[in-house]
Amino acid sequence: MISKRGGKIVAIIQARMSSSRLPGKVMAEICGKPMLYHVVKRTGRSKMIDLACVATSDHCDDDIIESFCKGKGIPCFRGSLDDVLDRYCQAASHFGASTIVRLTADCPLLDPDIIARVIKKFSEGSFDYVSNVMEYTYPDGLDTEVFSFGALERAWREARLKSEREHVTPYIRNHPEIFRLANVSYGENLSHFRWTVDQPQDLDFVRSVYERLGSMYFDMTDVLKLLKQNPDLSSKNAGIKSNEGYLKSLREDYIVTK
Repeated sequence: MISKRGGKIVAIIQARMSSSRLPGKVMAEICGKPMLYHVVKRTGRSKMIDLACVATSDHCDDDIIESFCKGKGIPCFRGSLDDVLDRYCQAASHFGASTIVRLTADCPLLDPDIIARVIKKFSEGSFDYVSNVMEYTYPDGLDTEVFSFGALERAWREARLKSEREHVTPYIRNHPEIFRLANVSYGENLSHFRWTVDQPQDLDFVRSVYERLGSMYFDMTDVLKLLKQNPDLSSKNAGIKSNEGYLKSLREDYIVTK
């Protein structure tokens, strides 16, 4: 698929083993397959993406991710462990991306239709960055960010704060005077749902969803229907604070104090 703006659309899935809150989570088993497998497979269902690849670190802990990708024929790039912005920029350059779709390996319920919706918005306008996370209306775990290589490269050159190097896109979002930004919202606010994996309770929740729906391809509406029929499932990981990793980086930059 070539964007109306021209060039190659590459989905880069961020993955590492050294999560401070749930180490090794990206290779945790869900219905007999690693979480990363499910994320790559679901990403690949989006017909608007030319290439889906994994960007992991060059730390020895992440050798297992590279080995898994090689065994499955998944393109994989290795770069800095802590400077994820540099890792992303180098990966985008390596794979010849003009448009980058940023996804993370701890979101095994991501929805290809939502990915396509964000790409479509980006492709049809003169935007530098489009996402569904500047105003949260989708469940946490369906996050999709789409941006140009030019915007990524400028962020790579200019970003200095730790929170802007560890989390790839904050520099872009924090500078609307430089970049043209847009958000894709859902018709109702579903942001109270937590479908990402950052704690053991999250993994328990996702495994329960896959146990019930994993024999078929399912999307956001299928999960919502399941939760309506089984409201106790959402209580498995209720009350966990979102975006704790980013907030930690902000505290270290003295941008927030709590």
